[in-house]
Amino acid sequence: MSEWIDVGTVADLPPGAVRVVAIGDEEVAVFNMDGEFFAIKNLCTHDGSPLVLPDLDPADQITDGKITCPHHGAMFCIRTGAALSPPAYEDTPTFPVRVSNGIVQVQATGA
Repeated sequence: MSEWIDVGTVADLPPGAVRVVAIGDEEVAVFNMDGEFFAIKNLCTHDGSPLVLPDLDPADQITDGKITCPHHGAMFCIRTGAALSPPAYEDTPTFPVRVSNGIVQVQATGA
C-alpha cells in the first residue's frame, strides 16, 4: 500500500515554485506549474545527479514545462518525466500528486 507524503500547503508552493522532498532514500521534485502540481524523481538519468539543487534558482532551469539539468544540459518534461534532449535518453520517474484539504501531497509509490 502506498502512502501520501505532505509537501506543504498550496500557499507554500506558488506557481513557478519547486520543492524537493525525501521519500525513503529517493528525492522527489514537486513543481507548481500554473496551479497544477507535478512530481518527478530529482534525478538526471544521464549521470545520476540531481536536477534541482538548493543553491540554484529554479526559474533559471525551468522553461515551458521543461527542466534543464544543471550539470550537462539534458532536458526533461516536468509533466511526464520524458527525456527530451541528450545526453539523457532515459526518462526520469514520475509520482502522483494531489491536493487534500489545501495540502500538496506526493504518493510514495511502491511503499
